[in-house]
Amino acid sequence: MSDSPNKRLVQTYLDGFRANDHEKILSCLTEDIGWTVFGHFHLTGKRAYDEAIEGPGWVGPPTLEVVRMVEEGDTVMAELRGSAPQASGEPVRMSMAEVFVIRDGRIAERRAWVVPLTEDEHR
Repeated sequence: MSDSPNKRLVQTYLDGFRANDHEKILSCLTEDIGWTVFGHFHLTGKRAYDEAIEGPGWVGPPTLEVVRMVEEGDTVMAELRGSAPQASGEPVRMSMAEVFVIRDGRIAERRAWVVPLTEDEHR
């Protein structure tokens, strides 16, 4: 994967999620950050973002693996695989497509498509 300031920013952001490090995550964002997880929610602003970092049933940081990351202009697209531990004891496995729009060296918009996987790597 070629390296660029925008891709390094997204990697830093993902490292923050992997460690449940709110300070690291928030340091990557603009004050007016917009976050959409299609089919689930949309929010605006760092405070709302901070409050939504841990989702319902969250009991620890997720594992996140970057499958690929591509960049065009001020936009980075990441394909991710991961899992998130849940209070029920069963982790939620997922495949994700994430779009990060960068402005002045910070993430100004994040759009995510998250698909839970219940059978294998594809379903």
